[in-house]
Amino acid sequence: MYWIFLLLALGALAVAFSTSSMAVLLLFLLISVLLFVAWAMGLYSAKVSSQRDDGAQIIDPVELHRLRELAAARKAGDTAAESRDPPQP
Repeated sequence: MYWIFLLLALGALAVAFSTSSMAVLLLFLLISVLLFVAWAMGLYSAKVSSQRDDGAQIIDPVELHRLRELAAARKAGDTAAESRDPPQP
């Protein structure tokens, strides 16, 4: 959809360069700049939204469960190791 802004901006630029009236030239140059800005914002928005990842898709539930079990085992191992070691002065 944002590519339409680019085509319209190029059309407005063509009209601006082909006119002999200063007022029409300034008006269409302003319209062309605004359409170019709208195109750039649309392009940027499309790039950002295509690269954004959903956090839920990074790790599947099976892998998350396995990681939680590993963390619980490490925590239990650390707790057991602390209870066996004498306190340090």
